[in-house]
This record gives sequence, structure tokens and C-alpha cells, in this order.
Amino acid sequence: MHTPPPFLMTATDESGSGGAPGTVRPTIVLVHGAWADSSSWSPVVERLLAAGFPVRSIANPLQGLDTDTAYLLSHLAAIPGPIVLVGHSYGGAVISNIDPSAYDITALVYVAAFIPLKGEAVGQLAAQSSTPLPLLSVEVDGAAEVTIDPAGFRAAFAGDLDETSAANLAVAQRPANVRAVSEPSVNEAFRSVPTWALVTRQDHAIDVDLQRMMSGRVDARVTEVDASHAVMLSRPDAVADLITQAAR
Repeated sequence: MHTPPPFLMTATDESGSGGAPGTVRPTIVLVHGAWADSSSWSPVVERLLAAGFPVRSIANPLQGLDTDTAYLLSHLAAIPGPIVLVGHSYGGAVISNIDPSAYDITALVYVAAFIPLKGEAVGQLAAQSSTPLPLLSVEVDGAAEVTIDPAGFRAAFAGDLDETSAANLAVAQRPANVRAVSEPSVNEAFRSVPTWALVTRQDHAIDVDLQRMMSGRVDARVTEVDASHAVMLSRPDAVADLITQAAR
């Protein structure tokens, strides 16, 4: 009999980890942020699959909050059963911007993430970080798309990764349309869904104090770690552990 790949399977919990015995484990949906792609979750995906969770790592278009939210919703509509939504960086704004009443969302997990309130744009929050990111802009189809200057990428994004790994990430980074930071959020999914947050103390992309403020005002269950913005690569155990807590 043909067995589907792990990320398409609905697993049941027989060990007690991630849920009560005999219950269906939620699908973990991972949403990356700007200047990254779905492969940035790879070490976390490996750990979640080993724990028996079905996992989807969504390729966030990074074309604007409205567009990116609609894209995420199209994927959520195809997932049966409970879902845990996880957002890194700008991905946090995307998972906040959904109306969770139409889906079986059991938890939200913010990983070094923006958590805008209704009517708030990511750019407004990013302006509160003490050190501006070294961004480069290119005009594409009449709109600006931005990347982090490779010369400053490691210091800003991945300071706790080795130089070679950080350089590879800088080369492979995906540009983000400026609409991603200028379009305001229209929903606050965290008002009706239990929320967790991983705060990164060595983050130079989103200041730690800004992360603490955003997490505090949505009453998230907060865990802090000494890590850069690229925490899913430098501290995948911590990220996977927090997701597992949220999925219980």
C-alpha cells in the first residue's frame, strides 16, 4: 500500500508527546518572513517530523500583507483537522492577519516576529528598532523590492551563524515588496487563539525590547533565548520545543 510522505500525513499521538494518547496531532504550518524562504525552517521541520507532527512549510510570496494573507488562507483551507500556525519575523504579521474563526487554529507561535495590532503596519513597528537595517532597493513592476545588503547581512540577521552559512543566506535571500511593511493588519488572530512567542535577545533585525513589547501586549506565553534573528537555524531545538508546547 502506498504511504504518503510525512508532511502530508495526519499522525496520531501514541507516545503522549504533542497531545493526549490517541488524539490527532495538529498540522504545524510554518510561515517564513522577509529575506528568507521555506528552507530556512529545515532544521525545525526535521525535528517536528521526528516527533510525529504533520508539517507544512509555506512559501510566503512576500508581496504585501493582503496578498500574502490570502495565499496562506488558500493553503489552510486544504488542511484537515487542527492547525498550529508559526510565523517568523514578517511571517508573524501574516499569521496575525487571518480570521481564525473559519479554521481549526489551536495555537499561534511567534518566532522573533512582528505582532501588529489591527490598523498597524509592520513598518511602523520596525521603525521602533534602534538600528535600521542596511537595505538595498530595486524597482520591480512599478514597486520597490528590498533586500539586506549582503555586506551587513550577518550582523543584522544571522550573527550567531558561521560566516559561510551567513554568506550563503545573504546570497539566497528573497526580496520583499515594500507593501509587506506598508499595508496595515486588518485582523488580530491572537485575540481568540492561545499564543506563544520566542524572543531573541541577540536580535539586530527586531530589537529585543520591541519583541517583548509586542509579545506582552497580546499576552503571549514568552520564552527568551540568546540567539540572532535566524534563530530557527541557530537554535532549532528551542524553536521546535516551543512549537511542541503550543501543539499539546
